Formats: sequence, C-alpha cells, structure tokens
Amino acid sequence: MQLKPGTVDEYKRRHDELWPDLAQALRDAGIFDYSIFLDEETLALFAVLKIADGAPIAELPKQSVMAHWWDYMADLMEVEPDGDPRNRPREWPLRQVFYFKG
Repeated sequence: MQLKPGTVDEYKRRHDELWPDLAQALRDAGIFDYSIFLDEETLALFAVLKIADGAPIAELPKQSVMAHWWDYMADLMEVEPDGDPRNRPREWPLRQVFYFKG
C-alpha cells in the first residue's frame, strides 16, 4: 500500500484508535495477528497478516465496516483507480525472497 506525503502521523493516529467493530470484523475474518510496516523514505506500507486455516478472509471486503474504514482512510492513501466506490487501498503482491523459521 502507499501513503500520500504528509500523512504518516495521521495514519498512525487513526490506527491507534482502531474502531472496535472493525477489530471484531478482522477477528471474525480469521485474522489473529496483523502488523503494518512503513518505509519512511518511500511511504510504502507493508502489511503482514496471520490468518487461521479455513478462515473466511474473503468475506472481509464485503463488510460495511471495512468499506467505511476504507472511505475514512482514502484521504491518506493511494486508492484503486478502478472507480470502486469503496476507496479500497491500492495493493500489490510482493514476492517472498527469503524465509527462515528456526
């Protein structure tokens, strides 16, 4: 994902005040561990989600609270240019180049 310039502090503040109903929707979707990392030079965001096996994660984007959150965050982030009224953040997959589990 990608932040717009000058939005880092507000992005962090909004996430520090995560809505309880969004937190519940994330849990209901099977997410049990979620981190977002920031490259402060490029303002790129990298999210890591741990999801329970068989979890209904595909249902999360259909939740009204998720659409509301994306609308709330749209002024801070690049959103998909496809005209989707939900203002879904622009995302792209990354290729794993290293993994270690001790």
